[in-house]
Amino acid sequence: MNGRKGAVLLACFATVVGIGQTGVVGEYIQEARQQPAAVSTWGPKANDLKQQDPLYKQILEKREQSRIQPVDAVLDRVWKAIPGYNGLEIDAEETYKQAKAARSSSPITYVYRQIPPKVSLEDLGAEPIYRGNPNKPMVGLMINVAWGNEFIVPMLDILDEEKVKATFFFDGSWLKKNPELAKEIQKRGHELENHAYTHPNMSQLSEYRASIEISKTQKLLKESLGVENTWFAPPSGDFNQQTVKIAAGLGLKTVLWTLDTVDWRNPSPESVVNKISNKVQAGTLILMHPTSSSSKSLQGMIRVIKKKGLVPGTVSQTLSPERIIPPTS
Repeated sequence: MNGRKGAVLLACFATVVGIGQTGVVGEYIQEARQQPAAVSTWGPKANDLKQQDPLYKQILEKREQSRIQPVDAVLDRVWKAIPGYNGLEIDAEETYKQAKAARSSSPITYVYRQIPPKVSLEDLGAEPIYRGNPNKPMVGLMINVAWGNEFIVPMLDILDEEKVKATFFFDGSWLKKNPELAKEIQKRGHELENHAYTHPNMSQLSEYRASIEISKTQKLLKESLGVENTWFAPPSGDFNQQTVKIAAGLGLKTVLWTLDTVDWRNPSPESVVNKISNKVQAGTLILMHPTSSSSKSLQGMIRVIKKKGLVPGTVSQTLSPERIIPPTS
């Protein structure tokens, strides 16, 4: 009985071997043998192959040569809180992935990633801010609004023409009276922020009164425009440490200016443009109001800023650690 079973099994084995050497099954087996073994695209073995790849080594070498270290936020004796600035390096993994997917004759397109600083503005506590990081080639445009309605739309038109966004700081009592004009500023894509409610000298107010001035405008911005307030600009630049702490308690950072147009004195447009041209630097925050002087000089200001290789923009853009990325190459 056992011998009969063994014979049957042996016959079956011989049949399988015979089929494997002939016919469709045989052809399939022969083809499979001739194909190179597939290499897994993941796991330790794939990583070892990548590490040995001259292309990957070239990318790593380029990353080390081109890395720009981040700059920490600092508390300066003169300028108080200065924001940090992200570093920049090549994303080796993503660059390698894309390079492998491209044709071998194509040049490498490097993919970059930003490196955040170890110290940010938030780490510095309740401190006033007068300027952006000098390594970031941006300039913030601050327009404090408590009067001067007739010049607002002409200034908006110039900003549109130059494709530039600015930060408008609203006096709360002005906002209460001019919601439609405020909505027009918002419609044009500008940043809307807090300039207290009645344009007081903040340093002369009690803690309670100072808190009301800031919080009332903060609430109005939210209710009338849906704006989550970020920055507080003290009227006339008048403040004390109590002001800064109250603003911080409401989730706001106190921001002032680096360069003042002094447009309320009605200087000539030419003198304003010359002043900006001579003094503007990376990180400068420029203060102006909706006045005849600033309205007539705004385009000239923007153009001299751009001519110096600087990017005019909002306060948030200028004070952000986000890096201005150069074109990939």
